[in-house]
Amino acid sequence: GVGLSDASPDEGVVEDLPLIDEKAVEQLTEGLISHYLPDLQRSKSALQELTQNQVVLLETLEQEISKFKECNSIVDINALFSEAKHYHNKLVNIRNEMMMLHEKTSKLKVSGINI
Repeated sequence: GVGLSDASPDEGVVEDLPLIDEKAVEQLTEGLISHYLPDLQRSKSALQELTQNQVVLLETLEQEISKFKECNSIVDINALFSEAKHYHNKLVNIRNEMMMLHEKTSKLKVSGINI
């Protein structure tokens, strides 16, 4: 049947392994490092370049955003000027009306004196 033995399939494997040679492990490690290190260093420099590019991009974006803010303030200034122009025209009209009224009243006074 299936459950003939309760022993795990890994049991006894550790005893079968030969003694590990420390020097061989060290040499294997050095070999692995020398194999992967150039790639890792290339990756590191590529990441550094990418990071620098991102910094430049962020600075450029900040400059563009500040330009847009300036544009918005220019739009506000334009609105302010057109409003000022509008009120200036109103004042000119009021002044003209006042002058007309002044002329009329002075004529009335003169005609009043003549009577």
